This record gives sequence, C-alpha cells and structure tokens, in this order.
Amino acid sequence: MTEMKKHAALRKERQACSQRAMKGVKMGEKMTGKDDAVNRKDGICPEDLLWAEEMGEKIREKIAWVSRKHADRIPYTTDENGDYDDRSSTDRTWRIDDGLNWWTNGFWPGILWLLYQDTGDLYYAETAKNAGRKLEQCFQEFYGLHHDVGFMFVPSAVADFRLTGSQEAKRAAMHAASLLAGRFNPAGRFIRAWNDLEGQDTRGRAIIDCMFNLSLLYWAWEETQDPRFRQIAMLHADTVMEHFVRADGSVCHIVEFHPETGEMLRSDGGQGYADGSSWARGQGWALYGFVISFLHTGKREYLDTAKRVAHYCMANLPENGILPLDFRQPQQPAFEDSCGACVIAGGLLELAGCVPALEREMYRRAGMKILQAIGGQRTDFSGDCDAIVQGCSPAYHDRRHHMTMNYADYFFIEAVWKVRGTGRLLW
Repeated sequence: MTEMKKHAALRKERQACSQRAMKGVKMGEKMTGKDDAVNRKDGICPEDLLWAEEMGEKIREKIAWVSRKHADRIPYTTDENGDYDDRSSTDRTWRIDDGLNWWTNGFWPGILWLLYQDTGDLYYAETAKNAGRKLEQCFQEFYGLHHDVGFMFVPSAVADFRLTGSQEAKRAAMHAASLLAGRFNPAGRFIRAWNDLEGQDTRGRAIIDCMFNLSLLYWAWEETQDPRFRQIAMLHADTVMEHFVRADGSVCHIVEFHPETGEMLRSDGGQGYADGSSWARGQGWALYGFVISFLHTGKREYLDTAKRVAHYCMANLPENGILPLDFRQPQQPAFEDSCGACVIAGGLLELAGCVPALEREMYRRAGMKILQAIGGQRTDFSGDCDAIVQGCSPAYHDRRHHMTMNYADYFFIEAVWKVRGTGRLLW
C-alpha cells in the first residue's frame, strides 16, 4: 500500500494552489489561486500567465452571454447559423444513446462549474445544477447509458459535490460509478465500452476514451474507501497499458477482446484514419488519462506511460501547433481536430506538474504551443457563434469535419485555467 499512500501527497501538491485559494471560501465567493503564482510547480512563466489572464477575460465575456442564451439547454454543437443545439430537447425523437443520453452532456455543466470556480457567480452554479438534474433522468431510461457515464457525471455531479458538498449530486455520481463498475469484464480485465449495436457484437470492445471515465471510479473509491472501485479502474488501466499503447507511444482507439476468455482478438482504427494509425484525440485520452490515474494511485508505470505517449505527441507536433485529426493520416484531405489538441495540451500541462523540475519545461512548452495555437487561430470570441473552439472533427471517416463540439470548449477553458493557477482539477 506504499504507492497508494504516495498518491495522496502528490495529488495534494498538484491541488495546492486551488486548495489554498478555496480555504474558507463559501458558496458564491470567488475562487482564485493568484496569490500562489510564485509557488507554481508546473514551470508556468510570467509571459504565459499574462496570455492566460487575457484569454480568461475573453472566456468570461463569451460564456456570460452564451450561458444565458442557453440557460435551459444542454448543447453539443452549433448549426450553420452558429447557434447551439439542445440535447435535452423533447421536441424530437432521439436514438437511445443520444438526446439526454448523449455522452458529451456533462461538459456543458462542466464549463459552468469552471466559470463558477473562476468568478464565484452563483448563476453559474445554479445553471450547472439544473443541467445536472436533467441528466439524472438518464438513470430511468438506463439503456442509453454506457461507459461514458464518466464523461457525463464527473464534470457535472462530481464537480457539484466537490465544489458545493451537494448530497443530491453525490448520490447521482455514486449511481453512475456503480453502473460503470458493473461494465467490468473480469476475464479480460477491461471495461466494456458500448452497449449492443445492430449487426455488431460489442461485448468485448474497449476504447481508449475510457481512460478518462476511470476518474469516476477513483472518486467513488476515495469517497467510500471501497477498494473495488480502485481495483477495477487500475485493472482496466493496466490492460490499456498492455494492449492499447504501442512501443513508440502511439495508441489504438479500439481493442476487441473475447468476452468469455478475455483473449485479445484485434485492434481497430475507430475514429482515426485506419488500424495502426494514431487518432490525435485518442492520444489525448491516453496521455491525460494516465496522468490522472497516476495522480489517483501513485503507480509509477502510469506516469511512465503518460510520458511515452507525450513524447510521441511532441515528436509529431506540427510547427504551427495545429494538430491533424490523425497523426498518421494522408496529407490530403488535411483534416484537423482542435478538440484533440485541447485535450493533449491539458494533459501536457498536467504532466508538467508531476515530473522533476528538469523535465517540466519540455512538457510545459509543448502544451503552451498547442494551447496558444488554438487560442490564436482556432477560437471565435465574437457574437456570431455560440462555441469558442472551432475546427473540431469527430472522426476521420465522418461526413462532418471542422465543426464545433462543447467538450473542446471545456478542455480549452480547463487548460487556460491550469495556466492561470485557478480552480481545481475535477478529474
């Protein structure tokens, strides 16, 4: 248990700025960590901090009006007029895994919780809580929920509980954690990704995205001290290390196991270009996800794996900082994915706070290069579009590319907040 004890000290150090800033803070008071800037452990320099403060002001101005325009909605993407949709709408018929069950729905309240941490404005907290209550209806429908309950309920219910102490939110988060734990396949030591799909056998499929969903299990373990949650999360992470992460640090999106024996059967390119390629957002899920697993457990192998994935990303980072959809895609068409870029940037910045001083600069510099490229070239702070981050692509072979996606905004704002030293890591 020595390593399990070490994780607590490291995680506490990573949260030092925000914890000191939040000490004694009551609901509705502004939460900042500026007084701790001189004690930063991630190597952020004054020039980067100034950039982040200027970007933070733009974010506050934009979310102030966007959040009021869509106070009763749970948006995902914008239409041709730049207006957000509403995944909670009852005016249309949704697929079983869409509508309120859509996997990105937690990121809208997550954005609002980020703004609440920054401003202390109760409007953001109440609007986030309202969105969270809508999401709880998913438990009644049940069949549309899958492994992405982590993405749905960590930035919403877990964030609510951590920031306000809401017992209602804690109950919802524990419900979601129990559902996620129930998807664990003990023969293959993996968490099943999707439910049954017409014409496809998905019982043995696991995907790299789930490295983020593990945060829900780590939180449940820390709250209840029930080791099953931690054990399931770590067993899945161990399987990902073995079967998803290649020797060069590139990552598979989908791996299929035999559901009865647990034997690995095949890998699949999934949302990337092809099997054997390197989907950029998947690289981000792996990089950032293994950093999170390290912070929660202290297991050194997780940190080493995060560094290996990080080095692959940095070695393939374009000069202009704008990332392709897949690091191994053909030169044409030149699809981009700003969302994957934001996830990778956040992972690199978080990783910089986990390594010795002599290693920090290369991760910080790479993370800032990506983040500033997005901020300078792929953001819209005008009134013409409800979303901030532009140029997002769900998958290489999808019909839509270079669109907006709400979780790109979440990870962009979260990364800017990291640079500013405000808020707390919700994962």
